[in-house]
Amino acid sequence: MSMAAPVPLRRDPQATTMKPRVLVVEDEAALVELLRYNLEQAGFAVAVACDGEEALAAVKEDTPDLILLDWMLPLMSGIEVCRQLRRQTPTANLPIIMLTARGEEGDRVRGLDAGADDYVAKPFSPTELVARIRAVLRRIRPALADEALSYADIVMDLVAHRVTRAGKPVHLGPTEFRLLRHFMEHPGRVFSREQLLDSVWGKDVYVEARTVDVHIRRLRIALNGDHDADLIRTVRAAGYALDAQG
Repeated sequence: MSMAAPVPLRRDPQATTMKPRVLVVEDEAALVELLRYNLEQAGFAVAVACDGEEALAAVKEDTPDLILLDWMLPLMSGIEVCRQLRRQTPTANLPIIMLTARGEEGDRVRGLDAGADDYVAKPFSPTELVARIRAVLRRIRPALADEALSYADIVMDLVAHRVTRAGKPVHLGPTEFRLLRHFMEHPGRVFSREQLLDSVWGKDVYVEARTVDVHIRRLRIALNGDHDADLIRTVRAAGYALDAQG
């Protein structure tokens, strides 16, 4: 059965929302479309890989927030894909849910032993699958499953796309919103300019590193107003962090 061309994970760098990204690794076209429809309706961005090798290449190019991984795949089994991802430091903790027609207890154990975070047997309810995805994200990457982020006195409403500090509205441009969201999903962690460019602007977008400094300055002005403490810490020769202790 022929498959449509894979949809890349790369999103529009000017997009004003950041949906959790799910990579569906499945070679059955009808199931791919069913999963894509239900996941997009639930607020996820969806990319597709048709076999194990393509899945590993897609993850290396742009790591998703979660993988739905079929057990039986061309070229390389889902179990082997899972094992390879777990051996690599950047993907050792990447959430993985195995999708398979295998429903025996021994098969479930094999999938979990290979490093899967959950196991869903076919046929399944799309509603239940979405709930399982949200449960895994809440457990492993809670910031992606929440509708709001908070740090110190900053609250970011991801649904209404609003930010407040100490209860007062903060007006941000699209890039500053994405930048703040990235910081709030990783509080205290120092990011270099290059890391921020990859995560916030996108790996396929050419932007000079000093552009980060410009948007950091705008974000500081918007957040701090005239009197509030500066929560963005500059680390000499390293980068920036959202750090209330700074």
